[in-house]
Amino acid sequence: MSRFLNVLRSWLVMVAIIAAGNTLQSFRDHTFLHEKLYTGQPGLVNGLQARTFGIWTLLSSVIRCLCAIDIHNKTLYHITLWTFFLALGHFLSELFVYGTAAPTIGVLAPLMVASFSILGMLVGLRYLEVEPVSRQKKRS
Repeated sequence: MSRFLNVLRSWLVMVAIIAAGNTLQSFRDHTFLHEKLYTGQPGLVNGLQARTFGIWTLLSSVIRCLCAIDIHNKTLYHITLWTFFLALGHFLSELFVYGTAAPTIGVLAPLMVASFSILGMLVGLRYLEVEPVSRQKKRS
């Protein structure tokens, strides 16, 4: 396996662990969301919204972890890439369309993680497509 895919796998595991931590925080205390993420309109954040955000984050975490385990599964790889596009779209819309988020570190951090992850996974697609060919050559 290429070195780049190994780094990408480690990155996905790290992001998945952080997302799982955010899930726990969303269930433990919903004020976490309006103190860190949705600072533009904190009154809109309630327990139900925090738990929904937590489940969404947990689902993304599981998908990313599974992709790290089986990075050569192209369907799972594409689904994982989409989780980052959805996260990026969500936080950008909350920042620029709905105004519920302000440009603080709480929103800029997930925007940067999603952006770097998208770039890394798009680069990783090239390595993913090259590797099966090199594996077949070794077997012959």
